[in-house]
Amino acid sequence: MAKLRKRGNSWEIDYCVNGKRFRRLLGSNKRTAELYLKDVEVKIARKELGFEVKDGAYSKLVNQYQNYCKTNLAPATCARYQSIIDNFNRFLNSDYPHLTKISHFRFKHFEDFKSFRKQEGAVNRTVNAEVIVVRMMFRLGIQWGYSAKNPSDGITKLNVPTKLSPRFLSEEECKSLLEGSDDWLRPIFFTFLNTGMRKSELENLEWSDVDFGRRKIKIIVKDNWAPKTNEREIPINDGLLKLLEEQKLKANGSSYVFSDEDGGKIYKNRLLRRLKTLANQLKFGEDVNVHTLRHTFASHLVMNGVDLATIKRLLGHSDIETTMIYSHLTDKHVDSAVTKLDFLQ
Repeated sequence: MAKLRKRGNSWEIDYCVNGKRFRRLLGSNKRTAELYLKDVEVKIARKELGFEVKDGAYSKLVNQYQNYCKTNLAPATCARYQSIIDNFNRFLNSDYPHLTKISHFRFKHFEDFKSFRKQEGAVNRTVNAEVIVVRMMFRLGIQWGYSAKNPSDGITKLNVPTKLSPRFLSEEECKSLLEGSDDWLRPIFFTFLNTGMRKSELENLEWSDVDFGRRKIKIIVKDNWAPKTNEREIPINDGLLKLLEEQKLKANGSSYVFSDEDGGKIYKNRLLRRLKTLANQLKFGEDVNVHTLRHTFASHLVMNGVDLATIKRLLGHSDIETTMIYSHLTDKHVDSAVTKLDFLQ
């Protein structure tokens, strides 16, 4: 209930909404203060002051978050986020089944989730990534009106060892890889090494994405797939142009540049298995995977003097910080840069 009281020469209104107290000085005119009082009382009754306690159901937040992911994220990212939310729900069902409202959640519950995943064998980097996704869901819940604050605010990340420089193949290893590949693998590995494409980008590459006239490969959104970051174009060098022209002659009507035996998309784990087998035969080590070929493309460009901003654009990184993992390779170019000022000698 709202009420007026005289405070010095001014009138003050004093009222509560859902346990929260509000006071405001209204000036010396009693009639104006009384009109303001009536207006506040009407708005309190109609819940129009905007101070209502928001307390949505957790299950509804999850459903809306799932719809948000399907609409705004690439299918692979959406699937990864869904698995993370499944992990969080599994934790809740195991340890805190009573948490049905957003207001029920406390800081401790998110700390316990970290411990839960660690006990299951998840490494620190994985736990940190999962906490980020869960926090994002609760943060969006504020915008969607499920809660007034994010109960996960203040959660800290687990310590992660300093990331080592990315593994990439030397020139000799690249030659050995291509020489050791069969007729199906060689064009695929050659394309990875000359474009730096992500695995999913190559697997979804169609002939309509290859512009032979402009000598560009277009990484673009499709009906059933979207790139991890923004759309981009990758230049086609002479060697790759020749390979793609030869590949086109062998397409046999398939819309995919690189297809499986039935002409359809390459089975999702086939490339990784084949590369691992070949890398083992060539004694490359256990740390070689398909992404290593992307690192190889970028690393050799950097070592040949290409700037990081250009590398970022070619790889399709969303920010330069990601590209900075190759910065250590530029050291020799930085050391020799000042020699270009020989006109001052």
